Amino acid sequence: MTKAQMADRRRWIIVALVFVAIVLNYVDRQIIALLKPTLQAEFDWSDRDYSHMASAFQFAAALAFLGTGWFIDRVGLRWGFALGVGIWSLAGMAHAFATTVSGFIASRAILGAAESIGTPAAVKTAATYFTPRERTIALGIGNTAPNVGAIITPLAIPAIAIAFGWQATFLLAGGLGLLWVVAWLSFRIPPAPGAESAMRPAKIAWRSLLTDRRQWAIIVAKALTDQVWWFLLFFMPDLFHRMFGLSQGTLGLPVAAVYVLAALGAIIGGYLPARLMDRGHSLNFSRKITMLIYAMIILPVPLVLLTDNAWVAALILGIALFAHQGFSVNVFGITTDIFAARIVGSAIGIGAFAGNLSGMAMIEFAGWSLETGRGYAPMLFVCAGSYLVALLAVHLVLPRIVAVDDGPKDEDAIVIGH
Repeated sequence: MTKAQMADRRRWIIVALVFVAIVLNYVDRQIIALLKPTLQAEFDWSDRDYSHMASAFQFAAALAFLGTGWFIDRVGLRWGFALGVGIWSLAGMAHAFATTVSGFIASRAILGAAESIGTPAAVKTAATYFTPRERTIALGIGNTAPNVGAIITPLAIPAIAIAFGWQATFLLAGGLGLLWVVAWLSFRIPPAPGAESAMRPAKIAWRSLLTDRRQWAIIVAKALTDQVWWFLLFFMPDLFHRMFGLSQGTLGLPVAAVYVLAALGAIIGGYLPARLMDRGHSLNFSRKITMLIYAMIILPVPLVLLTDNAWVAALILGIALFAHQGFSVNVFGITTDIFAARIVGSAIGIGAFAGNLSGMAMIEFAGWSLETGRGYAPMLFVCAGSYLVALLAVHLVLPRIVAVDDGPKDEDAIVIGH
């Protein structure tokens, strides 16, 4: 095996490590949604209490995203990612010792803040170790990780909770995260040709980012679409419990089925634009036509309200998250297209900040809607239209997507803008 072949294989090991980290990230954050019926009965939570816990996670993550992208760009991918995973793993384990609403809220807030490192770290990994053409494929593989976590969690967590108690689920997931930190720090590879500057600390001109229309395209796209993901992540188990009478022990399979379809969307979302570009289409056309397809696919999601069969509902929701993930991969891809690798962590971090704030608003809206008897209809109709609006906004802000050169512009400053 040549040195080039060995280096190529080692790059995919990095992808595998990032994949595992994001899987654990989603296991940690989804456990509380699956244990909601049990914990709600044990601690006498209301729907508003639960919404406040989920919102604490979202708000802490949103605020942290303003700093974690900068932190990854400034400190470096290797140590920055390790520190984030270590803290979120300990915060996840702390849930096992919480006995009050405020205790859970505090644990969720720390978990959310630390887990915000995952998105900018994953995107920066793609920008650092892969060529522009390969990045969407790497991002597509990485973007299946949330779905794999969301598949594993409903299948494993209820069974572990029934067998060993709900506290054991938090302790096990957190412990696996600490083992991951050891593996991550034990592995090193060089960056892809042309991306060496991504390994050096970057001086980020935040004012320049926030006055750059490219950044606002990412902000708007993330705000309009992330709210859908967060709403379904935290409320889908409750939807199956409330609408179809499924217990904690039986709702795992349909929830897992939804995320199987979502994982397929993440894979295909990265594959389709790459194929279009191979056939001679422009970057702009390939990204936007792919996003339009996914925006159309999600439109029928309110049909969930018309079925009395949990598996039909799982199919409808699965197709919706299939579309979400395909769309999301391309939002991440656009970010790596239009920003240099040295600052891509900051750019996606700012976008994720907006996405988490919109997710928090959607979660609070869901708690209000359920508690006032309006059910899930308002949220599902918002989900249906968000992606077409997001694509329109991206097109208006970026009529033509143009890839930037990843090379350093200046050793002392990053120049943002056209």
